[in-house]
Amino acid sequence: METIEHPTQTGTQEHVADSDITAAIETLFLSSRGVTPHLIDVTTLHGVVELTGFTDSLLSKQRARDIALAVRGVRSVVDELEIRTPELTDAELRRNVERALAHDPATSDYKLSCAVANGTVTVSGVVQTWQEKQLVLRVLRGVRGVRRLETDNVKVRGGETMNSDEEISTEIREVLDWDVRVNSALVEVHTTDKQVQLSGTVGSAAEKERIIDVAYQAGAARVDDHDLFVAYWAVVGDLRREKFAHRSDEEIAKAVHDTFRYDPRVLSYEPDVLVHDGYVTLTGTVSNLRAKLDAEQDARHVVGVWDVQNRLKVRPPRPLPDAVIRQNVQDALARDPYVGDFDFMVLVYNGKVYLDGRVGNHFEQEHAADVAAGISGVAEVANRLEMTGTTCATGLRPYGRPAAGLHPAPLASPDYALAERIRRRHYWSTGLYHQEVNVQVENGVATLTGTVDTWVDREQAGFEAYEAGARFVNNELQVRTPAHA
Repeated sequence: METIEHPTQTGTQEHVADSDITAAIETLFLSSRGVTPHLIDVTTLHGVVELTGFTDSLLSKQRARDIALAVRGVRSVVDELEIRTPELTDAELRRNVERALAHDPATSDYKLSCAVANGTVTVSGVVQTWQEKQLVLRVLRGVRGVRRLETDNVKVRGGETMNSDEEISTEIREVLDWDVRVNSALVEVHTTDKQVQLSGTVGSAAEKERIIDVAYQAGAARVDDHDLFVAYWAVVGDLRREKFAHRSDEEIAKAVHDTFRYDPRVLSYEPDVLVHDGYVTLTGTVSNLRAKLDAEQDARHVVGVWDVQNRLKVRPPRPLPDAVIRQNVQDALARDPYVGDFDFMVLVYNGKVYLDGRVGNHFEQEHAADVAAGISGVAEVANRLEMTGTTCATGLRPYGRPAAGLHPAPLASPDYALAERIRRRHYWSTGLYHQEVNVQVENGVATLTGTVDTWVDREQAGFEAYEAGARFVNNELQVRTPAHA
């Protein structure tokens, strides 16, 4: 068994060299599923990362950007990636994007039309909120063959918000205060004529993007973020700990309810929320599995929530025949950029989907189940997909400064090499590098122990272990409670 402890920090304001950032992102790309590392070039100047080259889908393009945004020391990302996709006729691609929108339980009722020309999809119509427009984009990114999305003709009916400037600013501050993904202690928000100006400091480029999104969902017509700077030291220490001070159960329950208001998949169902000592129980009925899963994720993103028990029941308003659900799931898997080339056996019984077959890795296994969960009529997914067992062997070369006291073995065992890859992924994560995460690996099975600040951090630590090539991850990380903050 190989054990690697979390590195000792050398100071919260240590400088991260551009060359180290570039090397870290390139290595993360090599060991991350869903990107095309051999086609992507990375350059960094003063913490600003530029991505050039090609990917094979909009989903992969977004994933490459998200990986770079979450790397410690990155101030912003300039995405110049081009899309090279399989050749589809305009008619075939139009049929696929229309089916994707029609079979998704949230977007099926949106009044939208699509036109396709040479891989560019132009969407027109009306949605109710900015969040609904973003959901349309997410659904269409999941259709392979789409090279570009044009959504200027998608109008937000609620775009002319009735909120005053002060109400917009207040709403932004309140949402940020309850969001575990951001630390807004050093952020100032000012609104004039619906134009939101953000200033101050955040700990990561990913946090900055999240804050900008919150501003738009609050009703901003435009967001000026030029004075909102990224300095990764802002994510550690007392500033972060203060965010997790004790909150009453009543306050947490209200915050969870408020979070549902910003999720188009969950908004109309109003799940019941019971909170006891920070532990949340969700009850009620939703019409689709994706709404159930998203409601749980929304709750986990609220400050003060230590765990969620999801008792929501999935009951579609218009039950579909199992044969129709089966065909729609098969179609969705076939048009997906990540898993479209795999052969799946799909069985459906009373709305429960059984997935059988073989995929390459854990990422593809989870993604396939996620695709199935997003189809109307699906009440449950039994993921019986097997992985081929291929272990990622990339990312072995050292980059950046090694952890104190860590000396690679001349002939590293496979377990040692895997533990090293996991630790390095944690080391470059803005949310994890300063936290108490210990890694043990035995026979390709990784065990994570220690204490982290949030459920988001816990999930990220486990995800990084899988990305590094772990066969299985025993995630025994504890989430820090106010008493231990």
